Amino acid sequence: MMVSRDEQARDIGLLFLRVSGGLFLLWVHGLPKLLDFTAQLQLIEDPFHLGAHLTLVLAIFAEVLCPILIVAGVLARLACLPILFVLLVALLVVHPQWSVAEGQFGWLLLILFTTVFIAGPGRLAVSVRLPGVLRYA
Repeated sequence: MMVSRDEQARDIGLLFLRVSGGLFLLWVHGLPKLLDFTAQLQLIEDPFHLGAHLTLVLAIFAEVLCPILIVAGVLARLACLPILFVLLVALLVVHPQWSVAEGQFGWLLLILFTTVFIAGPGRLAVSVRLPGVLRYA
């Protein structure tokens, strides 16, 4: 099947968005939580009173495993949901006093991962080679 230049450019753009956004979230937020778990237990907010341990484990899931799936393009849309949830909780529940300028990093990540959620991973994704539901999630 012949792919047009516009389709190629769109797929390269989605690949760049997935990889850069996923690695950025992983590096800036996920790995510090994972690698310094004990210290992070003292710092993490617990807005739903689940306990610091469970809250941190859920944050690590959203900020380590989900970005890796998004970078690979496996279950990318589904993997965006926990990230979007964590971002919305951080911006609207944990830090409601932040101005747009103060929360701009979070808002930009929200825009980025919402775009991946809407557009999907594109054709340059591992999921393109996978059968069934994994391909579209």
